[in-house]
Formats: sequence, C-alpha cells, structure tokens
Amino acid sequence: MSALSHLRVLDLSRVLAGPWATQQLADMGATVIKIEKPDGGDDTRGWGPPFLKDRDGQPTRESAYYLCANRGKQSVAIDMASPEGQAQLHELVKSCDVVVENFKVGGLKKYGLDYATLSAIKPDLVYCSITGFGQQGPRADQAGYDFMIQGLGGLMSITGEQHGEPQKVGVAVTDLFTGMYATVAILAALAHRDRTGIGQHIDLALFDCQLAMLANVASNYLVGGVNPPRYGNAHANIVPYQAFPASDGHVIVAVGNDGQFARFAELCGHAEWASDARFATNKARVENRTALVPLIEAALIQQPRAHWIAGMESAGIPGGPINTIPEALAEPQAVARGSVVDIPHPLGSVRMVANPIKFSRTPIRYDAPPPMLGEHTQHILARD
Repeated sequence: MSALSHLRVLDLSRVLAGPWATQQLADMGATVIKIEKPDGGDDTRGWGPPFLKDRDGQPTRESAYYLCANRGKQSVAIDMASPEGQAQLHELVKSCDVVVENFKVGGLKKYGLDYATLSAIKPDLVYCSITGFGQQGPRADQAGYDFMIQGLGGLMSITGEQHGEPQKVGVAVTDLFTGMYATVAILAALAHRDRTGIGQHIDLALFDCQLAMLANVASNYLVGGVNPPRYGNAHANIVPYQAFPASDGHVIVAVGNDGQFARFAELCGHAEWASDARFATNKARVENRTALVPLIEAALIQQPRAHWIAGMESAGIPGGPINTIPEALAEPQAVARGSVVDIPHPLGSVRMVANPIKFSRTPIRYDAPPPMLGEHTQHILARD
C-alpha cells in the first residue's frame, strides 16, 4: 500500500508550481484528479518541442514539459465556466480531501470554486491556493511567473558572474520550491484535520517562497547589513567553495572545514597554505579570498580534472566534475539509485526522473503515466 493511498485530491492548478505539488502527492499514492479544459487542456501540454514520440517514433502532442509534472494523475475534462461543469466539480469535492488551485486571487469565486464556497460543501476540506503574491498586499492582484519572481525576489541579483549580468537559475526553481512548500503545508494541514476534523485554507505565494529560498544569503544581509554581491560559482561564506579550471576543463572544489583545507593544500603541493595565517581558518580564507583563489587556480591548471577528482576522493575532500544533463543521468550513482524510470504510456512509454524519496515500507510506484487529456472523465464522473 502506498503512503497516501487514502487521500483524494482535486487539482485545479496549471503550469508548474501547483502540478508539481500534486505530483508529489500522486507519487506517494494519492488519487489526484486533474481538471483540464476540454479544448486543449493544460497549457503546458503545448510547451514544446520536445514532444513524446509514439511507438513509431513520431512526435505526439504530449510535451516533455507537461509530462515532467503530471505522472500518476487522472485527467478529467470539465468546462468550469459552465453551470454543468460547476455542478460536477461541487459533487466531486464532496469526496475529496484536498483542493489545489493557482488562479489569480478571487479568480475562482465566479465559478463557485473558491474556498468559502467549497468549504461550505465540505467543512474539513484542505484548500491550497498558490498565487504570485498571496491573498493580500499591494501586488495581490498581479499574476506571478517564475522568471519575474526570481528577479523581484532577489535571486537573480546573486546569480551569475561577479561582473556579468544577473542570471536566472536554469530551471524554474521558484515554482519548484513553491510546489514543495505546498506539499509540506498540505500534509501538515491534513495532520491537523485528522486530529480536529477541521479543514483550512493555505495561502502560498511564489514571492514569499522566493524570499524564504534566499536562506543564508538573506541572513547575511539581515545580520551584516551589507547587500550581498554575486559570487559566480563561489560561496559567500566558505572558501574555497567554487569551480576552478583544470588543464582540460573545470572541477568543483567544495572545502567545508579547516581539516579538509589542510588536506586540499597538501594535494595541491602547498601544505604551507594551511599554516599561513591568511588561510588557516575559514574566516581568514573568506577575508583573503582574493589572495588565495589565484594560488589555487595556478595549482589546479597544471593537471587534468581526473587527477584532481581522484585526489580529492582519496583525501575525503568534497568535489567533483561539472556534468552535462546526459552525464548526470548516466552517473553510476544515478543508475544504482534508479533515478530514471521508464513508465508505460498509452502512446508507448515515457522516461522520467524518479521521485527522490525512498520509503522503506510504502515505496513509490511508477505504474501510472501522465494522463492523456480527459482520459479519466467518464470513469471519475460515473464514480461520483
């Protein structure tokens, strides 16, 4: 039995933050009913190429983007703008534990699908709203998208090379983090409901989650009062903790304490660095990074990546290569952990990155692919 096989979720969300949260719940065994527009369905179905290929190798209309966040769900095509669709959804919610939506603030009220309406139908309902800026505040009525939130929320100001332009992260991290916060919040609200019999409304904002993601960098500012700069691949609070050029490419060095630094200095052929007052402690190394980093660069450029990676592994110094995506997914560790799964699909099969959670008693199963548009409409509506 799966961990959440008792749970039923009505998924009204679109794009990535909401679907990412409901995929986590689906992975853990919840029945997730994904409500889609009859005409076209989820917008992300068209966010390609690439598109899934069928058994004959021909592209289909199922985009890789849509596939990545919708496995294990059941697709029901309903026009929520119609009285009939609204009645069907009101009936569905009676048998659901959770509703997840990411419409603009107040956007579902005209359809009778807002928290006030649905909680009157089912008082113990857990209702999670994901918006750009939350349910109140001067920006509450604005739409929010990952890219703009990365900029507005400060993340881009600390991402990129020190003297280059601000950069967004290569994946939609604000959406993904918000989805994960939503999953945690939903499970906590369900625990509260199970104790008290009372549901509640969860108000999650991409902007709030982005600020929380700043973690130690925000803390550096709040404690130190200095606007954090961009460090490229370096770390604000640890040195050396960055990528360095070897003779044939780049290698990551992630020294985490003074003992590791002493071993790293010896590996570089400069054991004296560890006794140099400028470099002996992490505090000193951070203060003198502009003196130390060129010395490390001069040492590492003398040998290829494999030399340094093998040496760091032998000495217990964190570090490694900078893999491409194909290299990362083919890493022996990824293979050993089953990090890529092949799931049967009505059109053939689809390869996906596995959920990283490993349960000892309720392992995650990969027997339900991302659904075709409206695939489960008749089954779900007939049941309810």
